Amino acid sequence: MRIIKELIPYVVIILVVVLIRTFIATPVIVSGSSMDPTLKNGQVLILNKLAKKYMRDDIVVIDAKINGKKERIVKRVIGLPGETLEYKDGFLYINGKRTHDDFVDKTRDFTLERVTGKKKIPENYYFVMGDNRRNSLDSRDTRVGLVKKSDIIGKPILRIWPLNKMGTI
Repeated sequence: MRIIKELIPYVVIILVVVLIRTFIATPVIVSGSSMDPTLKNGQVLILNKLAKKYMRDDIVVIDAKINGKKERIVKRVIGLPGETLEYKDGFLYINGKRTHDDFVDKTRDFTLERVTGKKKIPENYYFVMGDNRRNSLDSRDTRVGLVKKSDIIGKPILRIWPLNKMGTI
């Protein structure tokens, strides 16, 4: 009986950690260079799984199915549900209006319809891109395409590795 009483705090701690990782926050490792220069390969982030509202320029982690294999990818939200989107002459246009984008100089011109077959982003879908536009598998590629809201796991809120880059995102 005494052993069981001594084990209870450890079991509670393990349960709390599992619940937090499952429903609230979990570590995520950046894989690849598609988010350079913002995020680097191998950096470790803490993901806020409670975030369910996504705005333009938010960085999100997505459960994507690429070539039949489930992968977690990190991208930036560019287009929101109901919007039209195009890059023309090196500028981002949302609903026909020129919009600020820090990475346009690296982005080839395209239209939403040309890369996705849709004139507008459907409800509960997002158009995402990596910050390293010339080296990113993102919504411009049919293997990723428009991302369902339900496939977005959450938003990274903190970088914890490497230690010299630790801080909020």
